Amino acid sequence: MDIPSPESWPPNPGAAGGPGGPGGPVPPPVPPRSSVPSVPSGLPASSGPGAPPPIPTAAGSGPREAILALRDEVGKVVVGQEGTLSGLVAALLVRGHVLLEGVPGVAKTLLVKTLAQALDLDFKRVQFTPDLMPSDVTGQLVLDRTSEEGMRFREGPIFTNLFLADEINRTPPKTQSALLEAMEERQVTAEGAARLLPDPFVVIATENPVEHEGTYPLPEAQLDRFLFKLLVGYPSFEQETEILARHHRGLDPHDIIGAGVRPVATASDLAAARSEVDMVDVQPTVQQYIVAICRATRESPSVELGVSPRGAASLLHAAKAWAWLSGRTFVTPDEIKAVAKPTLRHRLVVRPELELEGVSADGLLDSILATVPAPR
Repeated sequence: MDIPSPESWPPNPGAAGGPGGPGGPVPPPVPPRSSVPSVPSGLPASSGPGAPPPIPTAAGSGPREAILALRDEVGKVVVGQEGTLSGLVAALLVRGHVLLEGVPGVAKTLLVKTLAQALDLDFKRVQFTPDLMPSDVTGQLVLDRTSEEGMRFREGPIFTNLFLADEINRTPPKTQSALLEAMEERQVTAEGAARLLPDPFVVIATENPVEHEGTYPLPEAQLDRFLFKLLVGYPSFEQETEILARHHRGLDPHDIIGAGVRPVATASDLAAARSEVDMVDVQPTVQQYIVAICRATRESPSVELGVSPRGAASLLHAAKAWAWLSGRTFVTPDEIKAVAKPTLRHRLVVRPELELEGVSADGLLDSILATVPAPR
C-alpha cells in the first residue's frame, strides 16, 4: 500500500521491491519541509515503484528532528538499506530488540555500528561462535586482591547501549539463553545479585539465512523477545555502483569517524522521543484490531504456533513508533498493517508439511491481513 506524501521514510524493512526483501512496514510519510538539506549524492533518489525515497534531515532542535537527521548521517558510510535503518530506529523508539537476517556482506554490522556513532551511544560487538560461554557475554566474578571480599564482578560486553550479537545462531543454546534475562528484564544476574544494564539497551542480532551447517536455530522463547525480524537484502544496481565508487575514492568502512560520521542525536534525544511515542493514542477499536489479527494466527489451521500476547503488545508498540515517525499523534489500521510482517513473521511456526509446499509466515500474514476486517 502506498501512502502519498512529498517525502517519506524508506520502504518497510522487507517490503517487496524495497531494500529489505519481501514483506515489511510501508513507509510512513514525513511532513513537508522548507529548509532541509538535500540528500547526499551517494544516496540515490527514488525512481520507480518500490524504490526508497529519501528521508529528510529536518532542521530544528526537537527530538523528532534529531531522529530524522540519522538517515543522512548514516548515509555517509552505508549506501541503501534505508528500510532496515527505519526498522532499527523504530525499534529504538520503543526499546525493542531486532533480528537482522541477511547474507554476508550486505552491511548489517556496518549499519548498526554507524547508527551507534550517529546516536553517540556505546556499542559492543560479539562474534557468536560454538565455543562462546555465557560468562563471555554477561560477565563473571574475578579475583581482586584490592577488594575486601577478594572478588569483584567484571562486566561483560552486554553492559552497553547497542549490543550486536553477530551470527547469533552459531553459538549453542546455553549461550543463547544468556541473553534471555537481559533482553526481557534488562538486567544480568550473577552469583545471586541482579545488575541493571545501561539505558538505553538494545540487542541487535544477525543471522545468515543460507548457511545452516554448524548452526543452532533460535528457540521460540528467544525469537519472541525480538520486536522485529528484518530481512536485509542486496542493494540495487545503482546503489552497488555507488558502493564501488566510494571504495575507489578511498572509503574505509572500518573507519566511520574518518568517513565524517558525527553524533547528530544523543541518548537524551532518544529518551525525549520515547516519551512522545508513549503519548501516541491508540483507540480501543484499533487495539481490538490488533487482538483480532493475533488471534487469527492462533486459529489458522496452517499454523502450529501463533502469536503470543507479548507479540500483540509488540505490534501495538511498533505501530505507535511508526505513527510517530509519520508525524501523527494516533495510530490507524495503516500503521498496524505496515509493521505487521516484521513484527509477527518470526513468532509464527508454520506446519512442517505446509513449509515443504512453500507456505511461508509472510504469506500467511498476507492472507490474515486481507481477511481480518479493519476498523473504519
